[in-house]
Amino acid sequence: MLGAVRLADDETTSLGLPPMTRGLALFGYDGPTLWAAFSTSPEAADGAPHPLDRWSKRAGDALAHTLGAQAFYPSDTPLPPFLRWARRVEAVWPSPLGMLINRRRGLWSGYRAALAVPGPLGEDWPDAPPPASPPCESCAGRPCLTACPVDAFGPDGYDVDACAAHLRHPDGAACRSGGCLARRACPVGRDFAHNPAQAAFHMTAFMKARSAGA
Repeated sequence: MLGAVRLADDETTSLGLPPMTRGLALFGYDGPTLWAAFSTSPEAADGAPHPLDRWSKRAGDALAHTLGAQAFYPSDTPLPPFLRWARRVEAVWPSPLGMLINRRRGLWSGYRAALAVPGPLGEDWPDAPPPASPPCESCAGRPCLTACPVDAFGPDGYDVDACAAHLRHPDGAACRSGGCLARRACPVGRDFAHNPAQAAFHMTAFMKARSAGA
């Protein structure tokens, strides 16, 4: 679990949650444990589409059933507001790349499920994430902004087409096998960076999604 927070009665509407929600919990990538669990799962080996989404849903639905909660996933349509929920649950901020940054995990947050938990809640549910300051404020060099070979991150946001074209090109081999170079350039949370197998998995999924939508 990445974090959990107790919600005030009047927060459910603004957060897009069911009316009886009193607690919000987020689950996702927090180091190699999640990838190790997924990579040995039936979904990872069955050859069917979207294995990570299916594994996340199976695990999340089981936990939701235990807690009497409602589960949400990034594969849901319409897409639930995971980024809004993340900023309520834990100390994260927008990075120069646009994605959220955490002081411990850096840019390596991957939200896989959220649980809207009804009350009553135990006393161990916090009311707010602990105070912290954004790590990017003290990062003078901001190497994330200069590491991309095709300058896909700029003042106008993320140029997804330039990124995808580079990945399809032979020059994109380092990105395909090791993951986004801009993301890896961030000095925060490097211990949480994806291993080569995980990086290749996500890059392959991204390329397939771009090809399908072309």
